[in-house]
Amino acid sequence: MDDHLLDWLTTLDEDRLARVLAGRPDAIAAPWPRRLDTLARRLGDDFAVMEVMRGLPLPPLEILQACLVIGERATADELARFLGVTTAEVVPWLDGLYDRALAWPARDGRLHLAPAVARWWAAPCGLGEPLASYLESWTVNAEALRRMSRNLGLPAQGGRRQLLARVTAVLTDADRVAALLRDAPDGTVSLLDEFAWDGPVRGVDGNRFVAPGSPEHWAADRGLIFRPQWDIAEMPREVALALRGPDYRAPFTPEPPKLGTVPADAEAVDHAMCLAAPHAVDRAAALLENTDKTPLPLLKSGGVGVREVRRVIKETGCTEEETRLLLEVCAVARLLAWDDAAGGLVPTKRFDAWRLEDAPARLRVLLAAWWRMERTSLRRTAGRYATVLDDDPAGETVARIRRAVLATLATLPEDAAVASVPELVQAVHWRAPLLDRELLAECCPAVLAEARLLGLVVSDGLTALGRALAPLGSAVAGDEQDESVPQIERDPALVEASVHALAGAQRTALFGGDLTAVVTGPPAAELAGLLDRAADRESQGAASVWRFSAASVRRALDAGYSAESLLEDLRAAGTIPQPLAYLVKDVARRYGEVTVTTVGCIIQGSDPALLAEIAAHRRLSRLGLRLLAPTVLAGAATADRTLTALRDAGYAPVPVDDTGEIAVRREPQGGRLILLPGGRVAELEEPPPFIADPPPDPREHAKRLVRTGDEQRQAGQTWAVIGRLATRLPTAQQSLLGFVVDRGVRALITLSDGLTATVSHGELRRGVLDAWCEEAGDYLEFPLADIASVTSG
Repeated sequence: MDDHLLDWLTTLDEDRLARVLAGRPDAIAAPWPRRLDTLARRLGDDFAVMEVMRGLPLPPLEILQACLVIGERATADELARFLGVTTAEVVPWLDGLYDRALAWPARDGRLHLAPAVARWWAAPCGLGEPLASYLESWTVNAEALRRMSRNLGLPAQGGRRQLLARVTAVLTDADRVAALLRDAPDGTVSLLDEFAWDGPVRGVDGNRFVAPGSPEHWAADRGLIFRPQWDIAEMPREVALALRGPDYRAPFTPEPPKLGTVPADAEAVDHAMCLAAPHAVDRAAALLENTDKTPLPLLKSGGVGVREVRRVIKETGCTEEETRLLLEVCAVARLLAWDDAAGGLVPTKRFDAWRLEDAPARLRVLLAAWWRMERTSLRRTAGRYATVLDDDPAGETVARIRRAVLATLATLPEDAAVASVPELVQAVHWRAPLLDRELLAECCPAVLAEARLLGLVVSDGLTALGRALAPLGSAVAGDEQDESVPQIERDPALVEASVHALAGAQRTALFGGDLTAVVTGPPAAELAGLLDRAADRESQGAASVWRFSAASVRRALDAGYSAESLLEDLRAAGTIPQPLAYLVKDVARRYGEVTVTTVGCIIQGSDPALLAEIAAHRRLSRLGLRLLAPTVLAGAATADRTLTALRDAGYAPVPVDDTGEIAVRREPQGGRLILLPGGRVAELEEPPPFIADPPPDPREHAKRLVRTGDEQRQAGQTWAVIGRLATRLPTAQQSLLGFVVDRGVRALITLSDGLTATVSHGELRRGVLDAWCEEAGDYLEFPLADIASVTSG
């Protein structure tokens, strides 16, 4: 924990502290901190700091770099001077850093940075490590310092501190370094300029550093560059600044690059959105239903092969781009998953619930999955698409690029679209400079193409649906592995936009005497599902056409329709012509003339009375036995299960192989199958989606923190209280409970009434342990006298 940060937090009032908590929602995630020292530890966490930095635009990152270069003497005025701007231009960006606890002012006005900033940023402004880290290294002994002093024209007498002070004074003074270079060998200035301007660490030829008279040898003898490895050399930060000169100003770009735009017709954009959004829902349902019929196998190396993708394209009528995108979106949404028994990807139980939802809710599930998806379905590498559902090494960065692209497009007026993708890449880079620039340029066109298919982008400008999605960052979306329901699906603005996007979907069709159905406009998902079940889709676009046939009607009857129910549903969608009604009734009349039955096994016997007795046996009813002939029974269960059940019922059956010969089998090792009452096999039900509780309100939590203050317990007070009041616990368990209080460790406690709780982050007050309870998701009080045992959690 940074003591400077804690000191600053103690000086904040409720409003200022609430701004910090709002700027760093990660710091008040459950279990919520109740003391300022706990809050300071969370705010200073290395990975949390890096996560915040990754979401910052370019100006605050440039300020952080400048502060690192200036060092301990950094103030707002000194920072403005180093950046070449006025203090008033710097202050708003500094306030943003204060709100995120990445920087804060001390009482004397000096700026402090979170220690993690320096750890994550090794070369701010393209500058290397401070000079002191080289001169005070164990590789530079006193003799080396004296030799360096003599080469710099300095006295070589005195102790190590005196030598360090003299050498530092020369190497940090631009005028003295310039004077030193006047006597340097030819090529020294150009060599040092490369280090000063193009990077503090460079590959070198180690032999030149031991060659007398070479520029490398001359510069290394005077401490202008250091060589930690034979072929690697580095230039200290102060030396590079001296070479850049007193007029050098660190880069500062407070204004984003201008983004060229072209006008966009708002009505046309809205119309295109209302076409694309229902189409995406319709195509996702078609893909899922196709995998329900034919599981989608995976390659041994992972992902779905090209041959399978082409088969799905042919069978569903989707385009290649739609197939690639929606398969991956459905997998992230947990609508599609691997099934060992099926040997491929099949729809999950979530799909059953998804298709019963209304169309806007189904669309939001797809959008939420795309928002957190860690792949780009339509990105081309070397002119080729990647394997569908294969791992993407870029991973989380891809999701960040997607959000940054839409956030940048959201800055444009509603009647404007971006003029060119390279300009968009430049603008996105200003908003998220820590993203890989090459990956950003590669992914940006793919993100736009995917967004068009989902109705989020039209003509490289955001639709109303895209503008509702763009402000929802990573904290709302969750990550790709998150099993809980993302908050994005319940966002009020996105709910409203999704309803509007699907309001224009057609719920009626024009049925023709030529056995066709035409939908002029985007079909509603319910209508498209009905027509897909009863007819074959021939075309899609501005108008979709389906054709009825005997085979398609039979397919609907196979799905559970009767002639009356199918005609009733079709009449609800439009006027049914006589030829279509005749077709449905004719197919239904002949439907079922021949039956085909699947059986698990066949039971044969020479005595018809014995087989009739077995068929009527109550204990064998779960086998699903039915009499096909006087001496033949068909069963629904497998042969092994039927054999065991008959023997348990007192009969003596024998198994036979396919040739009719008796097969002798050994009993399998490892126990019997346990059945639930009624013959049902135990099956693991998928748990309901977990919806996390929102964090506390920043303003209310700031009030509690200010009220609590930074009261510190006296040493030994925890152990004394626990030893006096937790009398049921042995000494070792009392010590463990003390760690729950003093160090916030996790433990399982059991109360005298048998109740258990997993606790952490405890405090002692008035004879009770006030600790975070994982089961309750809140802080609860547990009387110390009632705690019967404590075990490590």
